[in-house]
Amino acid sequence: MTTPEAARPTPPRAERRETTREHHGDVVVDPYEWLRDKEDPAVRAHLEAENAYAEAVTAHLQPLRDAIFEEIRSRTQETDLSVPVASGPWWYYSRSFEGSQYAVECRAPRVEGAPRPMPEPGTEVEGEQVLLDANAEAAGHDFFALGALTVSPDHQRLAYAVDTEGDERFALRIKDLRTDEVIDTAVDEVGYGCVFSLDGRHVFYTRVDETWRPHEVWRHEVGTPAEADVLVHHEADERFWMGVGSSRDDRWLMIGLGSKTTSEVRILDAADPTGEFRVVAPRREGVEYDVEPAGDRLLIVHNEESIDSDLAWAPIDATSADQWQPLMRAEKGERFQGIDAFDDVAVLSLRKDGLTALRVLHRDAGQPSGFAGHHDLEFDEPVYSVGLGDNPESATTTLQVVFESMVTPKTVYDYDVASREFELLKRQPVLGDYDPTQYEQRREWATAADGTRVPLSLVHPRGAEPDGTHPGLLTAYGSYEISSDPYFSVARLSLLERGFVYAIAHVRGGGELGRAWYDDGKLATKKNTFTDFVSCADHLVTSGWVAQDRLAAEGGSAGGLLIGAAINLAPERFRAVHAAVPFVDALTTILDPSLPLTVVEWEEWGNPLADAEVYDYMKSYSPYENVRHAAYPAVLATTSLNDTRVFFTEPAKWIARLREETTSDPADRPVLLRTEMVAGHGGKSGRYDAWRQVACEWAFLIDQVGAAPRNSRLGGP
Repeated sequence: MTTPEAARPTPPRAERRETTREHHGDVVVDPYEWLRDKEDPAVRAHLEAENAYAEAVTAHLQPLRDAIFEEIRSRTQETDLSVPVASGPWWYYSRSFEGSQYAVECRAPRVEGAPRPMPEPGTEVEGEQVLLDANAEAAGHDFFALGALTVSPDHQRLAYAVDTEGDERFALRIKDLRTDEVIDTAVDEVGYGCVFSLDGRHVFYTRVDETWRPHEVWRHEVGTPAEADVLVHHEADERFWMGVGSSRDDRWLMIGLGSKTTSEVRILDAADPTGEFRVVAPRREGVEYDVEPAGDRLLIVHNEESIDSDLAWAPIDATSADQWQPLMRAEKGERFQGIDAFDDVAVLSLRKDGLTALRVLHRDAGQPSGFAGHHDLEFDEPVYSVGLGDNPESATTTLQVVFESMVTPKTVYDYDVASREFELLKRQPVLGDYDPTQYEQRREWATAADGTRVPLSLVHPRGAEPDGTHPGLLTAYGSYEISSDPYFSVARLSLLERGFVYAIAHVRGGGELGRAWYDDGKLATKKNTFTDFVSCADHLVTSGWVAQDRLAAEGGSAGGLLIGAAINLAPERFRAVHAAVPFVDALTTILDPSLPLTVVEWEEWGNPLADAEVYDYMKSYSPYENVRHAAYPAVLATTSLNDTRVFFTEPAKWIARLREETTSDPADRPVLLRTEMVAGHGGKSGRYDAWRQVACEWAFLIDQVGAAPRNSRLGGP
C-alpha cells in the first residue's frame, strides 16, 4: 500500500483565505470557508485537483474496481421485471434491460378473473404499453432522476417530474396515455410528488423556496399555462415541510405538513378539486399524527398520549383531535409508525423489539371503531426487514408483502389475509453461485459508555470464528429517527467473499428501539450517537469478530457526520473510513438560516443562533471544528457538486483541515476527496454508474484493510 517516495503524487493544498465568524462572543477564523461558491473558477479548479489527486493515489486499484464492478454486474439479472400490480383495468410493472441504466415503466391489460401475469424477463406481454422509458428521457444527460410518477385515477394520463442536474428541482411533464404524447410541459421547478384530481383534469404539486423547503401546494389545470395555476396552501412556518398525495381509493386528496416534532393533515374530496382543504386536526406543538381514510372513518396514528404512538379512529369529517377515539395502544417494545386501510382489513406498520413488523387488524362492522381482533405476521430469521409492498386497490383480499434480510434477497409475497398463507411471487435473482447457507447473520449487543446496550446486525461467511483476524466494515446513520434496518445487497457479497464481517450499528438517534432511542441521540444528547458508534467498533474488536487493525467504517449524509465525529473521538480505532456526502461542517451550516434545510433542522440539532449552550455543544462535536493533531485513518470523502442537502463545501473544507492535521503517512493512509461534477445527494444516477461508484469506494476500503483475495471466505491478514 505504500508508494515509493519519488513516485508519490503531491496532495492539493487549498489556499487559506481567512473568514471570521463570531457568535455568542466566540470568534472563529475559518481559512476554508471560501470553498463555497461552485461558480468560482478557483473552487472548481481545487475540486478538479482533488479528483486528479484521488485518482492518482488509487490508480493501482483499477483492476480491483473492475473486478468488483464485474462481480456486481454478473450477479445481477440485468434484464428483469417487477411483480405486476393490479390497478383498475391494468397490470402495472417496471422492466430493466441489459445495457440500460434506467427502468422502463409499463402496463398491460387486465382481464377480470384472470391470474396475475408473471412473464419471464425479456419476453413480450400481450398488449403491453410503455408508459415511460427513463433511458430515453435521460438521453444526453449525465444525471437523471424522477421526482414523481403517478397515473390519473381514470388511467388516461401520466404525470412525472424529471431532474437532470441532481439539485432535486424537477420539471413536471404530463402525458396522454391514449396517444403517448406529452401534452403539458408548463410547470418547472417543482418539488417531490404530485397527485391528480379524480377526473384527471387537475394536478396538485409542491414548490420549494430558496432554502429547498417545499412550502407551497399549487393546483394546475392540465393544458393551461403555469401562470394560471392556483396557490392552494402556503406554509409560513419555516420549520414545516409539506407533501401531497391521495387516499388508496382515490376519494381524497391530502396535504401532509410536518416539522421534526409537529404535524398537520388537510384533506379534500378529490371530486371537488377547486374546493377548500379541510384540516383534520389543527397542529399542536409536539403532537405528530398521520391520517389514513378508511371508508366512512379515518384511522390516525398519533403520539398525543404515548411517546411511541397509538392508533385511533375518527369520523370521516373530523376537524379536531377531540373526535379521536382509541383503537389500539402500543405495548412496551413497540413503536407504531403508520396504518394502511383496505376494505376487509387494516395493516399497522410498527417496530417491535428493534425490528420492523406488520399487524393485520380485522374489520368488524359491529364495533364502533369498525375493527376487532388482529394478528402479526411472523418470520423466523434473527434480523430482517418487512413491509407492505405496492397495494393500490382497497378491495384486495391479498396483500403484497416485501421481506428481506442480510442473507435473503428481497422477496415479494402475496399474503392471504383470510387463510394467513404466503404465496411467493418473486425473489430477487442473484446469479452465479450465491448460496445463502454460506453466510450467517446475527444480532450482537455492544455496551455504550453510559451502560446502554446498543444492537448490531452482523453478516459474515459461515464458519468464520471470532478469532480476531477478519477485516470488517461498520456502518450506521443515527439521525432523524431513521432506522438502519437489515437489508440484502448484491454488492455486499464482494466484501463477504473477501472475508469481511459486515456490521450495521443501530445507534441512538435512529428509530430502531422506539422514540426514546431517537430522543437520546438528538439535540443535547447528540453525542450519544457518536460514542455508541465507537462502542460498537470496540465490541467488534474485543469480541474477536474484527481484527484490531482491519476495521473500516462507512456512513453517508448525517451518517457522514457520524464518521467524522467518530474518527475525532477515536482515530486509532479505524484503519480507513468512507464518508459519503458528509454533514461534517454542521455548526457553520446550522448557523445560516439562508442555507437549505437549516431552519427545519433546528428541532434536530438545536438553534445555535439563538442559544449559546446549543452553539457550544454543537461546536464540541462538529467534525470540522474538532479535527486535531493525531494519526487519522485513511479517509475517502465523496460528494456531488449539485447536492442541495449537504453542500460539497463541507467535505472540501474537512479534507483540507484533515490533511493539515493528520500525522499519518499520506502514502499509507491517504486523505482523499472525490467530487461528482454532475450529480446530487445520492451520487450518480444510472445503475451501472452507481455500481462503478460503489466499486471505487469499496476498493479503497478493501485495499486499506488488506482483505484477502476473492473466494478466500475466511479472510486472514
